[in-house]
Amino acid sequence: MRKQFLLFLITFGFLTLSTAQKKKISLEDIWGGEFRTEYMDVLRSMKNGKQYTILNFNRSPRSSSLDKYDYKSLEKVETVVSSSDNVPFFSSYTFSKDESKILLATEIEAIFRHSRLGVYYVYDVATKKVTKVSDDKIQEPLLSPDGSKVAYVKENNIYILDIGSGNTKQITTDGSKGTIINGVTDWVYEEEFAFVRAFDWNSNGTKIAFLRFDETNVPHFSMDVYGQNLYPFQYEFKYPKAGEENAEVSLHMYDVASGDTSDVNLGEAYYIPRIKWMNNPNHLSVQTLNRHQNHLKLHSVDASDNSATLLLEEKDKAYVDITDDLTFLADDSFIWTSEMDGFNHIYLYNNEGKLKNQITSGEWEVTSYYGYNAKGKRIYYQSTENGSINRDVYSIGTNGKKKKRLTSKTGTNSADFSADYTYFINTFSSATTPYEFTLHLASNGEKLKNIKDNAALDSKLEEYELSPKEFSTININGNDLNMWMIKPADFDPNKEYPLLMFQYSGPGSQQVANRWLGSNDYWHQLLVSEGYIVACVDGRGTGYKGRDFKKVTYLNLVKYETEDQIAAAKKLSELPYIDEDRTGVWGWSYGGHMSTNCLLKGNDTFEMAIAVAPVTSWRFYDTIYTERFMRTPQENPEGYDNESPFNYPELLKGKYLLVHGSGDDNVHVQNSMRMIEALIQANKPFEWAIYPDKNHGIYGGNTRLHLFTKMTNFVKENL
Repeated sequence: MRKQFLLFLITFGFLTLSTAQKKKISLEDIWGGEFRTEYMDVLRSMKNGKQYTILNFNRSPRSSSLDKYDYKSLEKVETVVSSSDNVPFFSSYTFSKDESKILLATEIEAIFRHSRLGVYYVYDVATKKVTKVSDDKIQEPLLSPDGSKVAYVKENNIYILDIGSGNTKQITTDGSKGTIINGVTDWVYEEEFAFVRAFDWNSNGTKIAFLRFDETNVPHFSMDVYGQNLYPFQYEFKYPKAGEENAEVSLHMYDVASGDTSDVNLGEAYYIPRIKWMNNPNHLSVQTLNRHQNHLKLHSVDASDNSATLLLEEKDKAYVDITDDLTFLADDSFIWTSEMDGFNHIYLYNNEGKLKNQITSGEWEVTSYYGYNAKGKRIYYQSTENGSINRDVYSIGTNGKKKKRLTSKTGTNSADFSADYTYFINTFSSATTPYEFTLHLASNGEKLKNIKDNAALDSKLEEYELSPKEFSTININGNDLNMWMIKPADFDPNKEYPLLMFQYSGPGSQQVANRWLGSNDYWHQLLVSEGYIVACVDGRGTGYKGRDFKKVTYLNLVKYETEDQIAAAKKLSELPYIDEDRTGVWGWSYGGHMSTNCLLKGNDTFEMAIAVAPVTSWRFYDTIYTERFMRTPQENPEGYDNESPFNYPELLKGKYLLVHGSGDDNVHVQNSMRMIEALIQANKPFEWAIYPDKNHGIYGGNTRLHLFTKMTNFVKENL
């Protein structure tokens, strides 16, 4: 006898579409760009706050132009620079602080997730003169505040070009591949602390602070690249796996006038995840972390003598997150975000690091900090005050009073403010509304103009058989977990349907959100049209529901997350319209680990799983990410091994598809190879696919189409 239970449904007005003469979504539609969404071009506010610039492209003939627009009218004011015989085609741009020069990027070549090589030019706005920074491909060029110089990194060393004289000076000389890196980050900092440029000019261009990485003792990693030639070759780089040695990181100060470089002593600084100059040109802020990442210090370094003082420190029983939410006011008092009261909120400190007041508070999270308007003494931010699956934009006084909600539609709102905080462009979407871009007053949120929408896509989707995402909560293991479910358009409550659950569950992540569809959502719609129900539950460890909910998984990654998914699947199977003997789960990366664990540890609940690019042992993953949540394998061996599925392959009963890219620099194919070998030795049948030379995203050409064709067929044949 099935037990009934109550789901509290919050359906967002998306009525089930009539199936009469509707087209079904195809894989070719999804991966052929049929549902491509129009976005707002990346814009940057001019210093005057009245105008902004957008980089525009033409396909035929291929050209690029940097155009200036007026906020109030949204009309084009002028073309600042365009590609021509004198200016090569450029794909990105950066203004100097005084907006007299523009750095133009050409011939860009990706290295890893964030890092790029390219050929760069400086365009003088007044004289229209173009200067090539270097004949070689370089990294992370940065104009000095007055636009007279460009600092950049080439082959792990820092250089400075004097634009007026054309002279280039090399300011570090010890950089070399695999040993010393100056001015840019190593692989693990780039991936986990999410930055590449590790140097910065001070406010008057007299000093450059930079980080130096000594990765000599970091273990060496290599992977085969098969390519198109007769012989494959090995791609090699330094990758510190959990418990292994990291690069030794140090902070240095370069004096532009004298050409001298000096060292900065920060004491016990295992990680240096952020450096940022204050408004005072002699004051540099530096954030440091211990290896456990549960003790963060914010230092102030006096560049005149390199002395360091402690501004503030935060400790946590689990870990402290690193963000970019640090803003220095005119007197170098500063705004900071923290989870110290159990939820992520905004705080104001004086220039000596003394807390003046907590600006926001409540059982909700600040999800983005947008900035501070000195004239109005107001702070702008995005938060979950309207529910953890929604986002709205607010302003508030620095005293924590006179808060205003600046957006009105329920869904996901984000803002891009003009430099003087007169205007903002709001990006809105929901599960039923594709992206809309509108212009608003920052003072009260009043909408001034519609800029762009996706009405054409909305109209096209009317031709297809689609079903709504039904948002709800489900009580699992004592917690009300956010969930969405998609049912067939011709859903019959008297029938039984197979259930496919989608998973990620990484720390602080969110998959149940009221936002517009991504590629996975369209694939889920395809499966729904074939008679499946698809659901997603954000279990313990996911984000935007407070510190304790997120950090409960500390030292035991995937344990509680797996328990929640198994319990959720069992509870959903009690519904009269779910076939309890046909339950599947799939996920990518962290979600691939989850789906594998669910199939093995929940072998009485799940009949099928797909794992794409999964971690199968946290011993194989990098130091910064893994140790943040698990400490080291030497300290926590059970935490690492108890949830590693290749340690219990004998539990496999259901159908299993394992997929990986052989060129994955992030989650190495080693994870899948160890899982494959364990299943072979346990004599367990399964299916697997390796995509040659593909990285963690497994894309390029027809790759995604091939992958999702395989996944679709596997679901149809086994669920």
